[in-house]
Order: sequence, then structure tokens, then C-alpha cells
Amino acid sequence: MYKQEIKKVHIKMGARKKQSAEARKEALKSLYFAKLNNVPTSPRKMRLVADMIRGMEAYRALSVLKYSTKEVSNRLEKLLRSAIANWEQKNERKADDGELYVSKVYVDSARIAKRSRPAPKGMGYRIRKRSNHVTLFVDSRNSEQQVEVVDSTNSNDNQN
Repeated sequence: MYKQEIKKVHIKMGARKKQSAEARKEALKSLYFAKLNNVPTSPRKMRLVADMIRGMEAYRALSVLKYSTKEVSNRLEKLLRSAIANWEQKNERKADDGELYVSKVYVDSARIAKRSRPAPKGMGYRIRKRSNHVTLFVDSRNSEQQVEVVDSTNSNDNQN
């Protein structure tokens, strides 16, 4: 009897988890992003370049990345091109110049490969070879302006 009750609880828990996963997938359909996993550079170096392009217009950011001297800028440039292509694929049209901008860039730490280096007195120092995950979101300026217009009209109605 007790085991049957436990099975019922697990079924309910699985259904809730499935519903929340479907809701997350549905929310991602309206976002335009690209992910790059396990980049073999430290997150700190990647964040330096990501901070340069955050909030910038997409095609201007591409030119900034192209002429940057940082090694990770090549990877971010390729990722930005992928995010723009994803936006074009979902909207079924080409992006106009000045229409898209880099809305968010996340640089998260990934696995750390640990190596040892010989040290004095028979010891060994640990070397941490860091890697990171990058998620880059693009959005159109037009959609953001439309949201602001709707919000401002609603706030004016509340004031009267």
C-alpha cells in the first residue's frame, strides 16, 4: 500500500517537472540567442571582450570584434554572427543595419582541468586550466520601443 502511494507522488512530480520544462522551452522561442560551450580560455579574459560589446548595435559590435587584438574576440565574433542568423531564421527576413543590438551576454565558468607543475623540494604546484560558457542574446530595437510605448500609455491611463 505504501509503495503505491509513493509511485503516485512520483508521477505527479514528473508531470510538474515536464510542464515547467515545456514552459521554459516556450519562453525561449521568443528569445534570439547563441551559446558557445567549453571555450578553453579563462572566463575573466572572455568577460573583458564581452563587456566591450554589451548593449552595442550588432553590426558595430562585429566590426569592433573583428579589429580587436584579443584572441577570444574571434570566437565571440563567430558567436554573434550565429545569434544574428538565429534571429533572421526565426523572423524569416534579413536584419536591417541598426535594427539588432546585443541585449545580454553571459560568461559562465565551465569545468576546470587541473594539472600539476614540478616545484622545489619535491612538491607540485597545481595549475588550473579554466574554460567558460558564453551565451549571447540579440534583440531588435523596434520591439523594445514598442513595449516602451505600450507601457507609457498604460501609466498615463493610471494617472488620470
